[in-house]
Amino acid sequence: MKPTEAMENETDQDAEYAKPVDETPPRPFSSLVVVDFHAMSDKGHVRTQNEDHFLVLRGGRAIETVMSNLGDSQPGDLFEETAFGMVVADGVGGEVAGEVASRQAIYTLLSLALHTPDWNFRWGPRERNTVMWRMKDRFRRVNAALLRDSASNTSLGGMCTTMTAAISHGDDLIVGHIGDSRAYLLHEGKLVRLTRDHTLGARLVEDGTHSPNDRLVQELRNVLMQALGSRETECVPDVHDYLLEDGDQVLLCTDGLSDMVEDRLIETVLNEAASAKAACRSLVDLALSNGGRDNVTAIVARYSIPSRE
Repeated sequence: MKPTEAMENETDQDAEYAKPVDETPPRPFSSLVVVDFHAMSDKGHVRTQNEDHFLVLRGGRAIETVMSNLGDSQPGDLFEETAFGMVVADGVGGEVAGEVASRQAIYTLLSLALHTPDWNFRWGPRERNTVMWRMKDRFRRVNAALLRDSASNTSLGGMCTTMTAAISHGDDLIVGHIGDSRAYLLHEGKLVRLTRDHTLGARLVEDGTHSPNDRLVQELRNVLMQALGSRETECVPDVHDYLLEDGDQVLLCTDGLSDMVEDRLIETVLNEAASAKAACRSLVDLALSNGGRDNVTAIVARYSIPSRE
């Protein structure tokens, strides 16, 4: 007799029940990670208003003993898991529409996260994959929401936005991205770009037909090939995972920073700044002093990660 799906599930459950139960509470790790955050945004010297938006979050799940006569559990005992999130969005499509698109994209992403019935706060390979799948799915849902909003309101026609988001849990980092905002990682003093620009100029370089300094590449470096809410481009967000180490720094920024400040200077600032706030201030000031031709936004996260031993 061929087993039914229900019978197979029962067999899997029986196998799980047969495993010994670890009665020792898990040792804290993610809740011991300390992150020095700061974020800053400026409209720059040319634009009349700021179409960039950002959000930084700390989330957690905790169980606290209130009363017990168990010898190993006392009132006040806390079992806690902690995660951090950050996102930047750069609106496109005119002063009103661009500002609305970037703001609404972040609000929609936050709403989708808050309506998730099961938050994964103890990550193994399966949970990490679930978070990555949800990140990609939420980008697509945000895209659909922006398309609906622009279709129902003629004043918002053509609005779209870039969005780069990161979530960290313990030493795990997941980055979701679409457009030409960027995520960087400073590791052992070296700056590494974690995202690729979804622009026509970047595509020419990726295809190997042009060099990064080619005049045509420079002219097309801000022509988006992907953006949330755009009817002319597809929505295929990039989602990748990374492993953080103690002392690492993560930078999320809009192209108002990356177009105005070279990567080598960003690296120097992150290495020399005494705090995330000082790093943000220096990066924004550099972008403004170099012309400030666009809105500029930066989020800096500096990680202090304990040893697992």
